[in-house]
Amino acid sequence: MENPVIIFGASELGRAAVEIFESNDIIVYGFLDDKEELHGQTIGELAILGHTEDDGFLKLIGKKCEAFIAVDDRPLRKGLVELIKTRRKMMPVNAIHSNTEIAPSAHVGHGEFINSGVVIGANARIGDHCIIHTNATIDYSAKLGDLVQVGAGSVIGSEAEIGENVFIGSGATIVPGIKIGKNARIGAGSVVVANVEEGLTVFGNPAKAV
Repeated sequence: MENPVIIFGASELGRAAVEIFESNDIIVYGFLDDKEELHGQTIGELAILGHTEDDGFLKLIGKKCEAFIAVDDRPLRKGLVELIKTRRKMMPVNAIHSNTEIAPSAHVGHGEFINSGVVIGANARIGDHCIIHTNATIDYSAKLGDLVQVGAGSVIGSEAEIGENVFIGSGATIVPGIKIGKNARIGAGSVVVANVEEGLTVFGNPAKAV
């Protein structure tokens, strides 16, 4: 990636994204955020430049800059993705830490946040705009849909299938072959040993509906 990156979202996730880009020697231009009280402030040496819909900065996307979405609220994240796709006809770039292990046969989509120590196994497929936190493991042939969030230290077993917009808390284990329906939520530390229906929240060891 030759162009600098504008980060949408001046949150802690945005700070982490800066470190990821810097680990890959990629320049960050600054932040856009809709909280007006943040405008003009800095994070480290980087300025919070303005609103996410500020056309003065949006027009740089795809020409002089790339875009990355650093928002973990999934509806807001999805909305910002649509903004960039609609206004700039392009997809957000990936923020993948240099200290990750991704198998050559794995497929990784667009707009991903993949933090340090993540392992993605052979033939695994990661949908677009996912957030995969530190030291998570996506084992071989597992599939993640779009907008999935995987907590730190979680393990997605081989051939598991995770639907769109699923949240998996830190330290959870999804045993091999399990299917989790879209919009489900898996509590931190849970061990999922049976399929989870769409929209269900489960917690515990073994995980049960709550």
